[in-house]
Amino acid sequence: MTQIDETQAERHRAKMAKRKTVQDAEVAGKTIAEKGLLIVNTGPGKGKTTAAFGLALRMLGYGRRVGVVQFVKGAWHTGERQAFAAFGDRVVWHTMGEGFTWETQDLKRDVAAAEAAWAKACELLADPTISLLVLDELNIALRYDYLDTDSVVAALKARRPDLHVVVTGRNARPALVEAADLVTEMGAVKHHFAAGVKAQQGIEF
Repeated sequence: MTQIDETQAERHRAKMAKRKTVQDAEVAGKTIAEKGLLIVNTGPGKGKTTAAFGLALRMLGYGRRVGVVQFVKGAWHTGERQAFAAFGDRVVWHTMGEGFTWETQDLKRDVAAAEAAWAKACELLADPTISLLVLDELNIALRYDYLDTDSVVAALKARRPDLHVVVTGRNARPALVEAADLVTEMGAVKHHFAAGVKAQQGIEF
């Protein structure tokens, strides 16, 4: 173990005391106790959906209900869906996509799937028992104009005051970013796929 003399310890205590004073003042300045947040996870990096499901797990830990609507992604088997199934009706899960657009190659089909997914999302937005709604890959549906961005943003802004919503996917529309309370841009620094490694069970799906 690194030896720490009393001078170093006292310097550290003084530094942390100053830091605590600043931190406490910052927290005290926040006056809104509770607010349903609109959260956007976007960017080219991996982990946008994974982060959203981390929030879902946290919400479930407090005994609350979670809704999930997956846009674009097809109904393939994923570890997270299997895991969340253990929570029974506390998780309402709808996988509405039919695969990425380069797989379907059918614009009408993609638009119809996105519209059906958005209709289901609107049902869950209106469900008072849902505390967190994950709209997975909604950004992709908006990017390709499968849905009208202004209408979607208006509906999300009009959600009830205590409902948290997380939207994932690359290339978030500026209007959605502007409306959001929290936006995280996930960068792509390095990815095993570029080195020829296929998607890994428990990591990508």
